Amino acid sequence: MKRNYVRMLVVSFGAAVLAAASHADSDRLVVDVPYDFVVNGKTLPAGKYNVSRSTENNPRVLSISGVDNHASAVALSTAMDQARDSRPHITLRRTGDQAVLTKIQTGEHVFTFPVARQSSQPTAPAQDAYLTGTSETKR
Repeated sequence: MKRNYVRMLVVSFGAAVLAAASHADSDRLVVDVPYDFVVNGKTLPAGKYNVSRSTENNPRVLSISGVDNHASAVALSTAMDQARDSRPHITLRRTGDQAVLTKIQTGEHVFTFPVARQSSQPTAPAQDAYLTGTSETKR
């Protein structure tokens, strides 16, 4: 009888570990950006990028790493909200001649990033561009 309790405890613990691991992988995204863009002040070249959480300790820190070009950046979001729809994508705002990352939506969350206003730029209206990606949620 005692052996059965130990087995149930081991199985329950294993299920909890798998559930936590699958939740941590829920904020993964692959996106193909057709032009250079700025993340946290760093310009990344056009290409395919993996987006994922950098650390388990702070879910608002995301890592953006190039698949082919080995370029990478770390971004700290100012807000993290639940996604209202399941269409993963990133949002880039065109300011002057640069495209700046403003938002990442994964299958479960929406991460918002601050964009510094540049006073030297002309007062042309900013334009948002949405790039659809592929969510890599493992279930």
